[in-house]
This record gives sequence, structure tokens and C-alpha cells, in this order.
Amino acid sequence: MIEALASLFPILQGWIALSVAVFLRIGAAFLVLPAFGEAFIPMRVRLGAALAFTAILVPAVGPDLIDLAPGQLPPTRFYLTEATSGLLIGIALRLVVHGLQIAGVIAAQATSLSQIMGGALPEAQPAMSNLLLLAGLTLAVMAGLHVHLAEAFLASYQILPAGVFPLSADAGSWGVARVAASFSLAFSLAAPFLIASLLYNVALGVINKAMPQLMVAFVGAPAITFGGLFLLLVTVPFILPVWFTAFEAALANPFGAP
Repeated sequence: MIEALASLFPILQGWIALSVAVFLRIGAAFLVLPAFGEAFIPMRVRLGAALAFTAILVPAVGPDLIDLAPGQLPPTRFYLTEATSGLLIGIALRLVVHGLQIAGVIAAQATSLSQIMGGALPEAQPAMSNLLLLAGLTLAVMAGLHVHLAEAFLASYQILPAGVFPLSADAGSWGVARVAASFSLAFSLAAPFLIASLLYNVALGVINKAMPQLMVAFVGAPAITFGGLFLLLVTVPFILPVWFTAFEAALANPFGAP
């Protein structure tokens, strides 16, 4: 029996090394991943979710990677590549969520609502940004985010194989394109608020020119506040589906063109 256990030890050692490598890819992604990696999620919950994803993925990727784990590559390099790959996956999805947050900040600044309930969440964001963020994350979770994440992690081994660092030039160009796409998405989502703000300021300037004695700032402040809240109520049902389409595209292909 001891001899049988001794013969199984190298196999068990390889599977343990593989499990650690998969956990590093998933754990690095969970540092910045939307929903699972938020600051208000307890650390124990995030750790438990990462371990659950590891238990799901190890049997799926094990037959293809078990030969790499014992030592075809230096152990330190092998584990560093896994952490780097996981971090890139998390950043790809986090940038799409940042687009929704930036859209909320732009909309709040344009409608003079940036100082209302700014500290509702650990991150210092306007209430409009927090509302869009929580609504977007809720929509993603209800649409089966955990299933799509498992598929994304499985597909990532084809694009970023275990033990191989991503090329710095490709990673740099990909990161710049992702950041540009995030700001472009944010500006597109906040376009109704920017247009309304422009029309409001033009109208306020015309009124001030026609009636210099009227305190247009005191008259216009309640109007822009009410108008911003009403515009938020009207546009959120259209903003969230547009954002969720971009989020689904990033989830299906995190390393593709934005």
C-alpha cells in the first residue's frame, strides 16, 4: 500500500501544482473583476468564489496542462505567467465597467448633480455613477455572469497559454485600445446629458442677455436639478442595454478588438 501511495505521489504533486496555477490566474482576475472584485464584497466571499472557480476549471484544463505543471518551465516563471494572464482578463472587464462609471460622472457634472450623495459607496463617486454601477452589475449577475466567466477563463488558455508571457507590444497596444474604447463608451452613454446641459446653458445665456436684472442662476439651478433627475429616469432603460451589449462582447472575447 505504501508503494502504491508512493507511485501516486508524483501524479498528486502535479495536480496540486496545476491547481495552484489555475487559482493564481483566477485569483489575480478576482482582484479587479466586476461584481466579484468590488471593494464592498468581503474578502472571504471573494476567496470562496475564487476557490469554487478553481474547482470547476481544474478538471476541464487539467488534461491539457498536467504535463506543464511538474517542471517543463521554471516554477516561478510558470506561476507568474498565470497571475499576469488573470490580471489581464480582469482589467479587460473592469475597463468596461469603468466606462459606465465615467458616464455617470460626466452626466452628474453636466447636470450639476455631482455633489449629491457622493459618498454612498467606498469609492468617491457621484450618486448617479453609483446608481449606474450597481444597476449594471446587477444586470450582469442576473444574466449569468458566473457562467460566462467560467467560459472566459477556459477560452483564455487558448489565447494566453499557461507558462507563456503575453508579448509586451501586443499587451500595450491592447491596453491603449481598451482604455480608449472605455472613454468612448462613457461619452456615448452620457451624450443625452451633455446635449441637455448644452441646451440649458445656451438658454440660460439668452435669458440672462435679455433680462440682466434676473438672477438666472437661482432660477436655473432647480430646473437643471429636476431636469437631470428626469433625464436619468428616462435614459437609464436605454443606457443599460447599450452598456450590457459592450460588456457581453468583452466577456466573450476579452482580448479582441474593442
